[in-house]
Amino acid sequence: MGVERALMLALAFLAVASLPAAFALLFCADEIIDRVVCGWSEWRERRRERRTIARLDRAIEADALTRDIDLSEFDRADRRPLEQLAADLRRLGGQRLGGNARSMVWHGAVLQAYDDRLRLACRALGIAEHLAELSGVDQQIERIRVEGVLHAAGLTLPAARAGHRQRHR
Repeated sequence: MGVERALMLALAFLAVASLPAAFALLFCADEIIDRVVCGWSEWRERRRERRTIARLDRAIEADALTRDIDLSEFDRADRRPLEQLAADLRRLGGQRLGGNARSMVWHGAVLQAYDDRLRLACRALGIAEHLAELSGVDQQIERIRVEGVLHAAGLTLPAARAGHRQRHR
């Protein structure tokens, strides 16, 4: 009977000692359940997003789209930032459109510099252009086409006539 009494006393002591933990669990049960449920739903959402991205990658074959892109091309030291090219194009475009009182040599030099920047911007964005191979009216048409494609890609360039907004879409 002494052993039973010692065991009963140990269980009673354990019950009293764990009583604060039981009260805390009882009062914080809603918080604990909420955290578990939120954690579970976040895990399910992340898993669903990963599966959706994997399905989209398989559907559009994303690796095939980017396989031929040489990313080292973007890290070249001699490559001008696209923002700088856009600023040059706006500056040269304004000079090209507003330089009516200048000489033909000056106008030709500005036009050549403008075309060079157009070619660099097209190369940076992976857009095909044929400005160097054409001349005369064909080159002017190609210049307008390239300006429209660059505008559609997000570069805002001066309009064909001073004071008018560019409307390429």
